[in-house]
Amino acid sequence: MDLELTVGPVAHGGWCVARHDGRVVFVRHALPGERVIAKITEETTRFLRADAVEILDASPDRVVPPCPFAGPGRCGGCDWQHASLPAQRDLKAAVVEEQLQRLAGITRKVLVEEVPGAPDGLGWRTRVQFAARPDGTLGLRRHRSHDVEPIDACLIAHPEVEAVGVLAHTFRGAAGVEVIAASGGEHAVVVRPKPRRTVAVPALDASILVDQGKGRTEPRHGSGLLHERVDDREFQVTGSGFWQVHPGAAETLLDAVMTYGAPEPGEWALDLYCGVGLFTASLAEAVGPDGAVLGIETDATAVRDARRNLRDLPQAQVERGRVEEALDRFDIERADLVVVDPPRSGLGREVVDRIAGLRASRVVYVSCDPATLARDLAWFDERGYALADLRAFDAFPMTHHVECVALLVAA
Repeated sequence: MDLELTVGPVAHGGWCVARHDGRVVFVRHALPGERVIAKITEETTRFLRADAVEILDASPDRVVPPCPFAGPGRCGGCDWQHASLPAQRDLKAAVVEEQLQRLAGITRKVLVEEVPGAPDGLGWRTRVQFAARPDGTLGLRRHRSHDVEPIDACLIAHPEVEAVGVLAHTFRGAAGVEVIAASGGEHAVVVRPKPRRTVAVPALDASILVDQGKGRTEPRHGSGLLHERVDDREFQVTGSGFWQVHPGAAETLLDAVMTYGAPEPGEWALDLYCGVGLFTASLAEAVGPDGAVLGIETDATAVRDARRNLRDLPQAQVERGRVEEALDRFDIERADLVVVDPPRSGLGREVVDRIAGLRASRVVYVSCDPATLARDLAWFDERGYALADLRAFDAFPMTHHVECVALLVAA
């Protein structure tokens, strides 16, 4: 069924909101203020989802998508290729503002800042996860679908990812293939087999690893060790371990975290969800030998990498475990500064309560999801921590994703 709609404001997730016969319609491939013909893609008792398939009155912010695979029914990796870059950032800012107001009761003007390294919004993604079709052809999934759109290039992929050339090969028996290009110059390909299937991996100029599940990878060629550099410090990241995918994001976020956190010599800091130790290292350098930093991370490989990356900083310690469990296990009852960088699901009430109980003078919260950030900020407010400042960064151009760094201070 096709509907003629006048499109309203942006919504979280790459949608805009319209209404038809009193029902909310979430529309992709549209922009606020446009009049469109929309094709219904999903219907629930509460709302409809739709794709704008014809633009009757276009927004002045509309551009021709640079990628031929972007558009209704095609690749679902990008949400805003049809919007100019300034408009994309305005849309993301509006989403952050709306989530803060609706979920946390915070009224705040937000500016989404450009991250250096991708001035045209393309060629930035240094880690790309491709899906495999039954015949082993690689592509990217369509929006809200398991169907795979075959592609011959991804325009937001970093040129060094494209240079590996996986799209020219088939990976029979694979469920997916991740390609990684590290700033240290190494390349890695991580192959995820289908259950009870063996993948014949083509010869590639890269480390080849097979993901066995449950955090285990089997090297097929090369070590799979990658190296990322931020300022004058090198970080080892094994295979598909966590690292920011935009080449400028690690340095940008680190600068924001350190500016907000303002660690002083001799202080006691926590870095929760510390990954391979990006923030931990700078925190440890700042607090010096008279201070201490404890990093906590659940992933065993990341913990191993972090310990290697911090071996020259005896005041830094990294332990494995769930945050609330590890804080209890090590009898952590206080801290001067807490830095958190949780997954998209956010902290949750239990972790917020545990962090607030540490009585730190400031908490720096790095978030990749404005909805869970806003939810957690509301809980922090109940525990006496107010939002003092917030910065937002366009670390994922062409997509709806946005990275935020928030400073919370004890009231």
